[in-house]
Amino acid sequence: MSEELANYAVSENLSRGRALAEKPHPYRSNFERDRDRIIHCSAFRRLEGKTQVFTPGLDDYYRTRLTHSIEVAQIGRTAAKALQLNEGLTEAICLAHDLGHPPFGHAGEKALNNLMAEFGGFEHNRQTLRIVDLLEHPYPDFTGLNLMYETRLGLAKHRSPCDKPQDKIFSEPNCSLEGQIADIADRIAYNCHDLEDGMRAGLITAEQLKTIEIFTEAQSRINAEAMKDKSVRRTRTAKAIIERLVSNCIDTSKKAIAEANVKTVDDVCHHNENLIVLSAESEAKLTELEKFLLQNFYLHKSIIQTADKVRSWLERLFERLCQKPQLMPGYFQRLISREGLQRTVADYIAGMTDRFCLKMLEIE
Repeated sequence: MSEELANYAVSENLSRGRALAEKPHPYRSNFERDRDRIIHCSAFRRLEGKTQVFTPGLDDYYRTRLTHSIEVAQIGRTAAKALQLNEGLTEAICLAHDLGHPPFGHAGEKALNNLMAEFGGFEHNRQTLRIVDLLEHPYPDFTGLNLMYETRLGLAKHRSPCDKPQDKIFSEPNCSLEGQIADIADRIAYNCHDLEDGMRAGLITAEQLKTIEIFTEAQSRINAEAMKDKSVRRTRTAKAIIERLVSNCIDTSKKAIAEANVKTVDDVCHHNENLIVLSAESEAKLTELEKFLLQNFYLHKSIIQTADKVRSWLERLFERLCQKPQLMPGYFQRLISREGLQRTVADYIAGMTDRFCLKMLEIE
């Protein structure tokens, strides 16, 4: 954590703390402890086996939810340090922001939301809070991870073009700047690594991207034509885009924070619009890339075909577990009376890796 935090950064002494008070640790801050609790929880480990876009196991080079979360945290720490914000809190939120994603990516979330339509729906940000507040249970005296208030607030308010917060727990309209960094770090990371992975898979080509300004600018900056190795060229292009966007975010956010005249964390959390932002020009260029990826990558025939299978798989598994809840571990069976059968089944399925989900389908 930076030694000198800005007045509007989240600090230990002004934090709202944990739901259950705990003794201070001799050499780790409370937000560093949150980060460590997240890293050591089972839901975080299972991100290794959850789809980002491609199904894990098809190719070791493609990103998973775990590698994505680590990349988001790296970007987040860089921005937090440059803006004199709380690095420990930023890292904790970045690492945990995808814990609530079910198996098989957005296709899995859509399928679970449809299955839970009559029981409150399913949304991965709300699921992340359920995981850290209820479903993880590594301690003898309480359920959940007992995370700091500001960490939980950042997870509940996580937003991006694909994430619309449905938070009904917190009264604040927004989260801290540390949470807002996690939002934009997530967006920068997934667009750049999906671009790289999509090209590696051969689903999108440099020829298709020649009209996308942010891509062609990056290729020019690294002198891509002189690079003979396609893998190196792809990687350096993606990294060049990340560097340009992060630098722009830091510079633009400094100006936005100054213009908003926020003095405290409370000022930030009651400011409806995010203050960690890109310039209008960079926003337009990133949006252009996002639209390209949607049409040419996420809606690619091979990806869509997998999504159709996912819906069938999860429907079958949901029905089977509702009929035979004894197939679930004892902890989940004990939750049924409190949380309801369907919600508990959704909790169990949402925590599965892709491979374990397919394995469960084999059990009759």
